[in-house]
Amino acid sequence: MTETSTVTLTHTAALARLGFALSDETRTRILLALREAPAYPSDLADALGVSRQTMSNHLACLRGCGLVESVPDGRRTWYRLADPHLAPALGGLLRLVVTVDPGCCGPDCRCS
Repeated sequence: MTETSTVTLTHTAALARLGFALSDETRTRILLALREAPAYPSDLADALGVSRQTMSNHLACLRGCGLVESVPDGRRTWYRLADPHLAPALGGLLRLVVTVDPGCCGPDCRCS
């Protein structure tokens, strides 16, 4: 998209979905975890310290927002970010947060 491109309602809706997804800390943590590597819901639930039902609900929301996709694997299903552009975009948002609020992260920050 160039500077002269027109922003459409579709663009606005897509950004609103991303904002909604990021408005919940657990969903944000899921996206950041999937930025590192695809994962099974049970592994994500254990890593993030939430119930499997909670994880299922958040993954359904993120699927509905078009941010993650499920991949059948035999009797199990694993999840990954729906688009390869999402991982660097999340990294960019993290760097922006550190720029706006340098005190948000400690010395072990892995924002980039």
